[in-house]
Amino acid sequence: MKKLASSLLAIISLITFTACTAPEALQTSVLSPDQSIKVEVFTSESGEFGYKVSKGDITVVDKSYISFDFKDMPALGSNLSIETIDITKSSEEWEMPWGEQRVVKNEYNQLYATLKEKADPGRTFNVVFKVYDDGLGFRYEFPAQDGMNEVVILDENTSFNLSGDHIVWWIPGDWDIYEHLYNNTNFSNINAIAKRDHPNLAQTTIPENAVNTPVTMKTEEGLYLSFHEANLTNYSGMTLKVDTVNLNMVSELVGSRDASKVKTQVPFNTPWRTIQIAERAGDLVESNLIVNLNEPNKLGDVSWFKPMKYMGIWWEMHMNKSSWDLASGKHGATTENAKRYIDFAAKNNIKGLLVEGWNTGWERWIGFPDREGVFDFVTPYEDYDIQEVVRYGKENGVDLIMHHETSAAPRTYDQQMDTAYQLMHSLDIHSVKTGYVGPIIPDGEYHHGQWMVNHYRRALETAAKYNIAINAHEPIKGTGIRRTYPNAISREGLRGQEFNAWSIEGGNPPNHLPNVVFTRMLAGPIDFTPGIFDIKFSKYKDKNQVNTTLAQQLALYVVLYSPIQMAADFPENYEGQPAFQFIREVGVDWEQSKVLDGEPGEFAVIAREERDTKSWFVGGISDESGMTYNLNLDFLEDGITYEASIYKDGEDAHWDDNPLSISIESSTFKKGDKLELVMAPGGGFAISLIPQK
Repeated sequence: MKKLASSLLAIISLITFTACTAPEALQTSVLSPDQSIKVEVFTSESGEFGYKVSKGDITVVDKSYISFDFKDMPALGSNLSIETIDITKSSEEWEMPWGEQRVVKNEYNQLYATLKEKADPGRTFNVVFKVYDDGLGFRYEFPAQDGMNEVVILDENTSFNLSGDHIVWWIPGDWDIYEHLYNNTNFSNINAIAKRDHPNLAQTTIPENAVNTPVTMKTEEGLYLSFHEANLTNYSGMTLKVDTVNLNMVSELVGSRDASKVKTQVPFNTPWRTIQIAERAGDLVESNLIVNLNEPNKLGDVSWFKPMKYMGIWWEMHMNKSSWDLASGKHGATTENAKRYIDFAAKNNIKGLLVEGWNTGWERWIGFPDREGVFDFVTPYEDYDIQEVVRYGKENGVDLIMHHETSAAPRTYDQQMDTAYQLMHSLDIHSVKTGYVGPIIPDGEYHHGQWMVNHYRRALETAAKYNIAINAHEPIKGTGIRRTYPNAISREGLRGQEFNAWSIEGGNPPNHLPNVVFTRMLAGPIDFTPGIFDIKFSKYKDKNQVNTTLAQQLALYVVLYSPIQMAADFPENYEGQPAFQFIREVGVDWEQSKVLDGEPGEFAVIAREERDTKSWFVGGISDESGMTYNLNLDFLEDGITYEASIYKDGEDAHWDDNPLSISIESSTFKKGDKLELVMAPGGGFAISLIPQK
């Protein structure tokens, strides 16, 4: 990817303070570029290294310490001295090949501290802080040194000592899945253990009272915080163990079958531990801190991937209209059915088709302890002609999206990746949805442990060789690696639309997606699969529905970001529906994005400008209370008149009583115009703003 001509704006004066003079002579703090955030570093009397974070006069993280426990090696964390501190400033801009915006500013001040044990074995390591106007990241770097070659980390003990009993939006620190509903409690009331053994989760492991990241908080002073990690590479995913009495969190890495957390060679770097800090909830969403803490694009030109809307032979399986397997007698992935979807997509500006259940093996894909070798990823069922489907799609301007369900047997997938991706490459297929449903084989490995982190990365790297992009389901969480590997286009990693079809709760509650915007979405793109128009689906289910309105389903194409957006319902449910026009015209790739307003768990309003067209799209969603929102169109470009189509809840709309009630209006607007919109309970609105020609 070519950087902007102005990419490196400045790398300003390196100032080095060495420890050849008294330690108190070291500069032990660093400010953000706008000087609003301050990080202080220090050592305690026993030689523990600590840090403190403040925003103005408000303490965000009070004095907190770090240490490591190793196998067959003394713990590292006490009797340390700060040998040197280097402080530098950096500012650059880089361009996303696809994303929420085209140009990203990466400006920070860095504090680089070198630490050494005062006594034997005299190990040394570095702690690096990058401080941005919207938060900070810090990581540990272990250079090559005598006495440290291969290391086994039993625990990384990074603490976050909170300054109060904050309001927290959290899911449990599950080592196997992120598909929990969000909870909203004070920090002192977090109880992850109570979330064990949910009957609708295909796999779940919650060993202790911990939360997964990103975890979002609101302080008494009104600051919004998010704790997460960036650039998760050759390391275990981090959960945060909570001390509800002392209001403290400590990193708890996901384990493995031999009880270790991380095995690696020195030299190595840990992922960045991140803290985003905002005065407005929407600023958390607009932050680029997570992607900025990753390395630049390693793949170069990725123009072979095109952001798109897509349809899928998928929702009909969740409705029990059809099945993934052939033996059931109602197989969905047939050549005839695929062509039916292609015909509809081609008429409606939808450029992709996902086909699940196309390959043999679905009769034994889940519920069996030994699932190795179930799928081979190249052999279609006899009623599915993959070459013909690809040909027909190409003829009609619709690309096939491959599907690889591994049934959580990643060793089988490892053995067949090249063969599977070679088939895709030969058919000119450029994206795949992968899946990892069930407990990981071998037993004792977890979806979020180092072993699987490395597998997910291996899939990305291998796919890139064949010009293939990956949309991972049952994934490792997003940590901004899409900057380095832009073929990491999207992922699930949350309780998605499918739970509305069969969860014991009867569907996700209306506050679920207003929670997701300010929590899970901070980790990166979401393949949520919006666009369900048959909201009650009473023909197929009698105890479930989507707890939404039709207007909210449209709004999700703007509110939930992904460079691939599914029109998830059946073609016949879209036929003759005027509201489908919004799905036809809404963008998927953005010049810029603005979070106009929102509050976790309550509502969110987001506007995005489509790349290359100057068209804007606005989406708003509400929880079960509904609300009136006054939209100010001051984000529009001056001097342009926009033709607007407004899709809003009807006067009698309600997520439960009358979800299909919708009002569609046309108007013209200019910059600064205002519009009052009523979002029904569980409702929303969607607006397209197209420049007049």
